Order: sequence, then C-alpha cells, then structure tokens
Amino acid sequence: MKKAFVKSYGCQMNAYDAARMADVLGAEGYAATDTVEDADIVVLNTCHIREKAAEKVYSELGRLRVLKGERKAQGLDTRIVVAGCVAQAEGAEIQARQPAVDVVVGPQNYHRLPDLLARSRERRVVDTEFPVEDKFDHLPRRRTLGASAFLTVQEGCDKFCAFCVVPYTRGAEVSRPVAAVLAEAEKLAEGGVREITLIGQNVNAYHGTGTDGPVAGLAELVRAVARIPGIARIRYTTSHPNDFDDALIRAHAEIPALMPYLHLPVQAGSDRILAAMNRKHTGDQYRRLIDRVRAARPDIALSSDFIVGFPGETDADFGETLRLVRDVGFESAFSFKYSPRPGTPAADRTDQVPESVMAARLAELQALLDSQRYAYQRAAEGRTFDVLVEKPGRRPGQVAGKTPHLLAVQFDAAAHHIGSVVRVRITEAGTNSLFGQLVSEAAAA
Repeated sequence: MKKAFVKSYGCQMNAYDAARMADVLGAEGYAATDTVEDADIVVLNTCHIREKAAEKVYSELGRLRVLKGERKAQGLDTRIVVAGCVAQAEGAEIQARQPAVDVVVGPQNYHRLPDLLARSRERRVVDTEFPVEDKFDHLPRRRTLGASAFLTVQEGCDKFCAFCVVPYTRGAEVSRPVAAVLAEAEKLAEGGVREITLIGQNVNAYHGTGTDGPVAGLAELVRAVARIPGIARIRYTTSHPNDFDDALIRAHAEIPALMPYLHLPVQAGSDRILAAMNRKHTGDQYRRLIDRVRAARPDIALSSDFIVGFPGETDADFGETLRLVRDVGFESAFSFKYSPRPGTPAADRTDQVPESVMAARLAELQALLDSQRYAYQRAAEGRTFDVLVEKPGRRPGQVAGKTPHLLAVQFDAAAHHIGSVVRVRITEAGTNSLFGQLVSEAAAA
C-alpha cells in the first residue's frame, strides 16, 4: 500500500490542515505512516510566524533530499510537498533553494493535492493562488477521529499587526457558513468526538451566514454546536481582544458546554509598544475585558501570547508587560522573542532590540509565567474535576485527558474510558501535567 507522511509545524490551524491533507491522501489510497523512510509522499505543513520555524523546514528538506535519493536508488519514488504558510509566502523560491521539492501548495489549495501530485510527475508544481472555490466543499470525510477534534470555522485576518504575516499568507478574514460548520460538527459527533475546538486565525471575528439568513457571530455558532447530541465540550481559539463582544461573554456564563478556558493574546503590556504593534487596544482595556469575562465565569482559566523585544521596546516597556502578567494571572502562556518577518512593517524598523537583551527579557518573563502556571496546577491538588479521557497514558494501565480548564491529567483507569467524561481527584501536580485518581466509573453528565 502507498504511504504518506504528514508533518505539521505551528498553530492549531496547521494541525487541522495537516489532518485534512491526510484525509485527502487517504481518499487516494495512501495509508498514514509515522516513519518518513517508508513514505511515498512526504508533506511538510509549514508555519511562517517565526524565523526559526521556517529555517527548520529548510533543514528538514535537506534531510529529505538525501532520503529521496536513497529511495530512488532502490527503485522507489518519493514526492515531497511543502504546504502551509511558508509555501504561500515563498512559493517557487522554495524549489529554487531545494530542487528536491515536487509540489509547493498554499493553505487554501491543499484540496487539489491529488491533481498537483499527478502534474508533478511531469514538472515541479507551485499553487499559491487564492482560489474562487471553497476548499471545504472539496474535502473528503474525516477518517481518523479521537475524543477531541479541531474544526476550522474562520480563516485569515484583517488586523495587520505590525509583526505578523498571517494577512499575507492566509488572506482576508473569511468565515464558513453556519450550516457547513454544523454539518461537519455533526459528523464529528457521529464519529465519537466529544469535544470540539472551533479554530480560526481570528476566531471571535467569526461572521458566518446563518441558517436562517442573517450573519451569525461566534456566540451564536457556539450555541448551535452545543445543541448537537454527543458534543459535551466546546472550546475556541485564537481570539483578538478587539472582537470580544458582549454576546460571547454571556455565552461563557450561559452555555455549560463552553469550557472555562480562554486563550486571548495580548502580546505586550506597554501601550506604546501595543500601538507600534498596531494592536488597537491598551493594557488597561485588556485588563477591563478580563474583568468582565471573569465576572461572567469566575473560574475561567486564562492563556495568552507575548512577544518580547519588539523594535523600540525599552526596559520600562518590558516592565509594563511584567506588570500586566502579575495583574491578570495566567494558567499558561506562550512567549517568544521578536523575529522580523519579511514584508511586515516591523521588519523595516531600525530600532531592533539586541539579541542578548531579548534573551534576558524572555527568560525573566518565562520564569514569571512558569511560576503562575505551576501555582495554578498546585491549586488543583485535592480537587475533583470532570476529565475527558482522550488517549492511553504514559504507563500501561494509565489514561490521559483534560480538565475543563485544559489541564492535562494522567491517572490509572481502563482503556474503555477513552471518549468518556469521568470524575478524577487530583493527587499531585507535576511540572507539565496533573496526576489523579478515578473517583467514578460512570461518565459524568
């Protein structure tokens, strides 16, 4: 049987796209493999957000070129595909840098993979146009499902943050119709999915055509998904503070299936830096929004993104970021050193922060965020949570799942609990996950 190896870099959107590419190839008779040496098709689904992510792709392509040559010597054909945001941004330049690449395809065109692969046997192919047709209308039914699944509801971004390439690689904001989202969600539920995470580059800007005509926002979409039998949990990511409306705040208070977890990137605490980033919100506006969300859902867990060393950032600006972190308190967060991306406004600035300064600031920020994360996990000790069991655990006889607040939990239980929501008492907080004891064999309501 023909085999396909698909590797994804970056965000949840890329993880979803990688799974859908595997579905497309599966419909063409390719079995998924985790061993790249056995693959007849290798797909790298790339991320262009950070410089190192893009360079990792070229490093990987160097290794794949050697593998392709070794397989050719054995009479085996290997097609190499570069997909995703690096593909969209760099196009034919990828094949110029690495001639072993057969297909370069942007994130809006991967539904065309079978045709592109067929054409690549005659000559190398690049497809980075933004198509008229909706790729989702051409994707096959999803083949491999677990207890949790991502579901793309919105793509692209109109915010044009000064550091970000997404508007250029993913295009303008586009929302899928409510009916299309619900149809896919119903199929996921039929396949045993219990938790759906609605994803988009700017998911709370969702404005899909409603089932009765008018445009629906994310809150209305969440309410509709919550009515699907079998769906016990709903999450969404990633959001922008400026698109967080009253309806979505009310949804957190009123919809039991909407989990008490919110990933809401702030990026920095300094108003001066936020303005330079073109974020269009201030630190205090972010604080007030968090206060309103917590008033609606007091137990909500918060996550965010931070960039340190944005051009022109001073020690005082960085101090404002630390102050915001202390004021808000986060369960988890992602923090990065600023890296200039070609074509973005910030990349042309002359006041770039020295690498050594960025590294020191990142270490200090991460230490503060890690202390908050571990304190949050330790506070869970002795408490009992509903845990959605997702997969086998690290040890035999162990399973793993997530609390409503997206904390990872390992505990001893039979594998038949996978896909169920069970009650678990937390006995210990580890560095990256919790450990617990099964309280009830019966699935929690």
